[in-house]
Amino acid sequence: MPDRRELPAKLYYRIGEVAGIVGVEPHVLRYWETEFRSVRPQKSAKGQRIYSRRDVETLLKVKELLYAHRFTIAGARRKLREGGIEPALPTDGATSEEAQRMRDALLAIRVDLVALLQELGGP
Repeated sequence: MPDRRELPAKLYYRIGEVAGIVGVEPHVLRYWETEFRSVRPQKSAKGQRIYSRRDVETLLKVKELLYAHRFTIAGARRKLREGGIEPALPTDGATSEEAQRMRDALLAIRVDLVALLQELGGP
């Protein structure tokens, strides 16, 4: 696995270059972007992914954790979080607030549905 010194001395890399450096297909990189919040390439004016050096280094660590150490995606995410690379998950308070908003919205929908059923002469 290339270390920091072996990466080409560039500020930004295109997805094909990153796929070659990391040793995986571009679709794998796109999938990892959905699983690891620490990998967020920018988009060029033409919509192409532009990876930073930090993105490439993180992807190399992800590959090592998944392929060499046989971590699951969740395990690799946790390991990167412990190392300060992957951002922390939302706090329980934020999660419970979101869940409460969802419950409130569902309750409002239920009330509307019951009223509609009554208008239609249903149960």
